[in-house]
Amino acid sequence: MRILTFLHSFEPGGVERIALRMVRQWRAQNVDALLFVGRREGDMLGDVGADLDFISPPGVGPGAAKMETLWMIRTLPKVVRRTRPDVLFCAGNTYAVVAVALKVLLGRRCPPVLLKVSNDLDRHDQPWWFRPFYRLWLRIQGRYLDHFVGMETPMADEIGQCLGVSSDRVTIIPDPALSRPLIERLRASRGAARAEGVGRRFVCVARLTPQKNIALMVRAFGRGARPDDTLTVIGDGPERAKLEQLTRDLGLEGRVTFAGYASEPAALLPSFDVLLLSSNYEGVPAVVLEALAAGLPIVATDCSRSMATLLGHGALGDLVPVGNEAALAEAIARVRPSSQDEHLSLAQARRFTIENASGAYLSVLSRLCASSVSRLPTEDRWDGQPA
Repeated sequence: MRILTFLHSFEPGGVERIALRMVRQWRAQNVDALLFVGRREGDMLGDVGADLDFISPPGVGPGAAKMETLWMIRTLPKVVRRTRPDVLFCAGNTYAVVAVALKVLLGRRCPPVLLKVSNDLDRHDQPWWFRPFYRLWLRIQGRYLDHFVGMETPMADEIGQCLGVSSDRVTIIPDPALSRPLIERLRASRGAARAEGVGRRFVCVARLTPQKNIALMVRAFGRGARPDDTLTVIGDGPERAKLEQLTRDLGLEGRVTFAGYASEPAALLPSFDVLLLSSNYEGVPAVVLEALAAGLPIVATDCSRSMATLLGHGALGDLVPVGNEAALAEAIARVRPSSQDEHLSLAQARRFTIENASGAYLSVLSRLCASSVSRLPTEDRWDGQPA
């Protein structure tokens, strides 16, 4: 079985990081896992993407980064025709438009597509006038793509309702954001307990984009934190300058630090006391899983149907309404650094390992491949050799 995974670039992103790890894991299991990357750019090329062979189109122009989805739609069909994969792995919602375009452009020559639903499908943040078009787009995905993977149990109903697909086209595979060795390292490397009288050490790990709503977090921190508390924001993105200015405007310099990109942000979590997440929407945030592995209490917005299940319906963290600054500030004020249930958080983290997910994904992909081949006329079946 030949699997082709396609990504925009090596720019930091949770979907991309997990996809690169999955490709690496499949290759370690002797799976023929191809990787297409639209642009040879991004910080992850030097860490999680290091030494991974990949296909990239030649002659990428200076405007490719701004129109990378159109660039992929233009270049990827040729790669599919040349490499003849048995199945396509669409690593997240961001890439659904590329997958649908491939189905349209290649017709019956397009391999079956497995879409990992990586983000909230309800999207209550969208303006009312756009919602009918968005719902139509979801139904188009359900019409054209072959199978869907949700990352946590509540996503089964979410995918069925929003995409209009039957339950036999949906599989739940806990998001492979962790590995068994990573969990062991995080548990073993937890920093010294916070000294009495020293402020709580809050941490956020996110790309600095509107989706993550870090401005809400900074304002809520200013309202709810104690004078000796600190907040470290790990990550980079287009909103960094604006957020740094907001920090200055609120008089929080020295208490709120923007640390920039980190090659392995999970490794830094044991040095902190509490994870904050303020997103407008998410799927199953990898950083929440990493915080569970590190044993941190979590304060987060209720930004997807899966969040309550992830946090054990209140046993592993505190959820507040999306966009509610006052509620987030109150949760920040009351959280205790030592409040996490060690055994429950560890058990929850162990569900989300790449070792567990890899075989589950391969099983679904194999079924898709077998079903597709059985429907093809004899002259269209591939003998396993690239064209």
